[in-house]
Amino acid sequence: MIIVKEARLLRGLIAQASTTNTLIGFVPTMGALHQGHLALVETCRQQTQLTVCSIFVNPTQFNNASDFQKYPNTIEKDIALLEAAGTDILFLPPVNEIYPHGMDHLEHYDLGYLETVLEGKYRPGHFQGVCQVMKRLLELVQPHQLFMGLKDYQQCMVVKRLLQLMQSTIEFVGCPTLREPDGLAMSSRNLRLSAEDRQKAPVICQQLTYIKKQLRPGNLEGLKQNARAQLEAAGFSVDYVEIAHAETLELLSSWDGAQPLVALVAAWLGEVRLIDNLVVSRADMHIS
Repeated sequence: MIIVKEARLLRGLIAQASTTNTLIGFVPTMGALHQGHLALVETCRQQTQLTVCSIFVNPTQFNNASDFQKYPNTIEKDIALLEAAGTDILFLPPVNEIYPHGMDHLEHYDLGYLETVLEGKYRPGHFQGVCQVMKRLLELVQPHQLFMGLKDYQQCMVVKRLLQLMQSTIEFVGCPTLREPDGLAMSSRNLRLSAEDRQKAPVICQQLTYIKKQLRPGNLEGLKQNARAQLEAAGFSVDYVEIAHAETLELLSSWDGAQPLVALVAAWLGEVRLIDNLVVSRADMHIS
């Protein structure tokens, strides 16, 4: 595995690969890697000829400075995991390589409705930061395929919107959420949970599963309210429990029995904010 910290050196490696028509796959990460990330790497290796990963904790997507400071750093372990997983190139840049002109007066992206709901509502500016860093990484790596996990469902939709705005031919590949044996979605933030809160955390998945099993055409409000009540009873502080159209993320209060639906939760345990989602009705979906 080649480790590159400078953008110019990465450009050289990509240019070399391009001369041989090598199919390039890209897995962007912020480190603190877990099996979910490694599954992305494995899928990338199966579908492309050159697997490029990045580890970069992007400051512009944190609307809470303390959250940025507390983000887990396990870089030596991460490097070992990526090497063992068969990663070809690891891009490990400092901030000034991604934002050489600083982080003031950065570009703004028209994300429309996507930026107004759920994570967009609770984390203002977050998705602008996601787009700012992703555009720079994609321009450097120039992949044919981009691999991201569907646990961050809304983020995946935002990145697909970015690709449209860029008029890019990069293929977006959404990969299923990996879970712990008790159902908890794998996340770097899980490392910050206390032992007691780690025991409570799977209730999120349990409530998403409850919504899927109880889903019926008609009013959805009772289903959402019951799931919220169960989370609060388990000790969560809930930002939202929502059911949305799986392809547009329009929040729905009723279901016609045909729309593809995704249930989404964001809730706090102590100082750790967890998000998860579950597609609860598929219809003819095109989410990957």
